[in-house]
Amino acid sequence: MKTTDHQLNDGFVCDRAAFCTTRQAAERIGVSHRTVQMWVENGTLQAWKTAGGHRRIAIDSVDRLLEGRRNALAGVPGIPAMPPAARPIAPIPAVSASARTVLIVDDDAMLLRLYELEIETWGLDLAVRKASNGIEALMRIGEARPDILVSDLYMPGMDGFGMIRSLRDNPHTASMPMVVISGMDKPTVLALGLPDDVPYFTKPAPLEALRAAVTARLPERV
Repeated sequence: MKTTDHQLNDGFVCDRAAFCTTRQAAERIGVSHRTVQMWVENGTLQAWKTAGGHRRIAIDSVDRLLEGRRNALAGVPGIPAMPPAARPIAPIPAVSASARTVLIVDDDAMLLRLYELEIETWGLDLAVRKASNGIEALMRIGEARPDILVSDLYMPGMDGFGMIRSLRDNPHTASMPMVVISGMDKPTVLALGLPDDVPYFTKPAPLEALRAAVTARLPERV
């Protein structure tokens, strides 16, 4: 069968009418090439391989992922961020009705676990949710808004700066309390656009100071 180019209305060009390359998918979604490869490997994006071993990704699965991200950015309660069959992240764990929630965002799984274990010792009745990059965090927030966000800045795909801008630009999430932990120095993160009102800690974060910052910004129970 002859291979032909196919161009969508937004200028996204694929080498077949229904498929595109991993790099084209990455450019369209706005994530790294490696992130797309991971989503193919875990089934989030549907793909097949050519005789030469190159992946071709179904455009409709790319569009489903983009629709999920749009829903996440909208921050509308009750709208799932992604069709269940296409979610790259685990289901949200059930929490008690009285518990407040913290969303921790970092691409280092060991650090995520460390923060989770530390927060469990604080006695704040604070349920922990986790995400590995900005896009996954926005999907989590679209599904259920947390009471506070604790995030790294330098991450693959969408970094913390892009995620924070998206949240601040959205009226549903503009007032969400945030705390940032990063390996970058403070003058750098401020120059790159971290809002002045977001508390910042350099890795490794001083855990007592992190607890104080989170506790001070947690909303009162209603």
